[in-house]
Amino acid sequence: MRGSGRGGVVAPAAGHPCGVRAVAAIDNLDFGKEELERTDAVLNRPPGSARMDARRWRMATAPEFSAGGRWPPMADMATRAAGGDERADGVIPAELVQRLAADFRRDPHRRTTMNAIRKNGIQAVALDPDVVTAHQHTFSQEIETGPITNQRASGRCWMFAGLNTLRVPVRERWALKEFELSQSYQMFWDKFERSNYFLESILETLDQPVDGRLVSWLLASPVGDGGQWDMFVNLVEKYGVVPKYAMPETFHSGSSAGMNRLLTVKLREYAAHLREAHRHGHAGAAALRQRKEGMLSEVYRLLVQFLGEPPDRFDFEYRDKEKGFHRDAGLTPLQFYSRYVGVDLGAYVSLINAPTADKPFGRTYTVRFLGNVRGGREVLYLNVDIETLQTMALAQLTAGEPVWFGCDVGKMSDRDSGVMDAALFDYEGALGVPFTLGKAERLEYGESRMTHAMVFTGVNVVDGRPNRWKVENSWGKDAGRDGFYVMSDEWFKEYMYQVVVRRDLLSPELRAALAQPPIALQPWDPMGALARQ
Repeated sequence: MRGSGRGGVVAPAAGHPCGVRAVAAIDNLDFGKEELERTDAVLNRPPGSARMDARRWRMATAPEFSAGGRWPPMADMATRAAGGDERADGVIPAELVQRLAADFRRDPHRRTTMNAIRKNGIQAVALDPDVVTAHQHTFSQEIETGPITNQRASGRCWMFAGLNTLRVPVRERWALKEFELSQSYQMFWDKFERSNYFLESILETLDQPVDGRLVSWLLASPVGDGGQWDMFVNLVEKYGVVPKYAMPETFHSGSSAGMNRLLTVKLREYAAHLREAHRHGHAGAAALRQRKEGMLSEVYRLLVQFLGEPPDRFDFEYRDKEKGFHRDAGLTPLQFYSRYVGVDLGAYVSLINAPTADKPFGRTYTVRFLGNVRGGREVLYLNVDIETLQTMALAQLTAGEPVWFGCDVGKMSDRDSGVMDAALFDYEGALGVPFTLGKAERLEYGESRMTHAMVFTGVNVVDGRPNRWKVENSWGKDAGRDGFYVMSDEWFKEYMYQVVVRRDLLSPELRAALAQPPIALQPWDPMGALARQ
């Protein structure tokens, strides 16, 4: 049967299999010679390649034709069959895959490393044991801190680090062998205050679209575990601290995911109610805040059931190193802090090293919508070069004080050995692929951010310069060397982002820079990431 069409198309009869007759018919078609030759020229392919691709395309569509359809348009078919549109759109051609596979198989060493990585994992294969061996856990300057703490399955590192710095003067001043402050107490008030902070942020953004970036960001994590130094200061200055026995750990303080999930459900529900009431004009600002108080009463009730009721008074009873017994009854948490801790947290400032183009050194920064206590201290950073960050941390350790710091702990660190070194894993040697991003690029392109807070409790100084730092972690004694890590100076340069030091250690120039009004960073800036853990 003959049909009409371009070039006198001859097609198989309806229901006829695409056999020899079909192939012969296709071979006799006019494929648009000039068009196909032009396609070969554009793609730099041998003459006739596009015609062969077009023939295969027509063969593939012959069943559609035999069922009563029509051949695809010649121009569309020719271009698509030759790979023009797909390649222009970024589709990977089969020839490239074949070439890459052949290239990989050409080097027998790659198969050896592939087998090792498939069996043991890239971390085990790339780990350089010589780097681990080179790091001794001894230091020329050390501060005694007491037993290691354990945040367990929670993101309270910033809180543990803060309380670990405060227990040092308590142990020294009152001759205590072991002492620990309650992290659960701080967690309770942080969750409560942060719930209020979130709801106030919702009230501030009532006219913003719910699917806009800002409101979406607020709704993504209303009440996570993470935080910042200034947020820790806010809690201590408003609520004080208590010994750990006065408010011990609970299931959900050490395993916070279930508690956070339910709190998040309620906070998103409250946000929806507040925004709906505003959208329909049912309530003004005062009425909405009154509704918010009712919401906070539910949050408080939930927190008491998750974490226990925070004490308003307690008795401080202890034995000193000489076995002497002491009791101070009826203390409030703020009285306890004033009497037994006595650290002026207002005397400490946050220095950061963010070497990106949008954050010039010598300027101060804050982060929008980052905080916990409304009316408390804003998060405030002074951006400095990495040498200044190291100098300030060293100065405070030399003065006998621990240093709270924030870093990207997951990079080039080993939990088993407790080593943090920029050369710890030789990924390039193991994989044959270079990794070239610098510190600024890692921040800008989402490869690095502040993920963990810990405490420097020692440093090893050679010829006036540090070469390794002693790190007190809060992952329990089974991580690292009895809970402590050792950080190389090179790791410090690459993955350290923040230290908290006494203001009086700063040079006059830095103190003057600290007095500048801060530049407000966007909520999703990597310098706010620690509070989003």
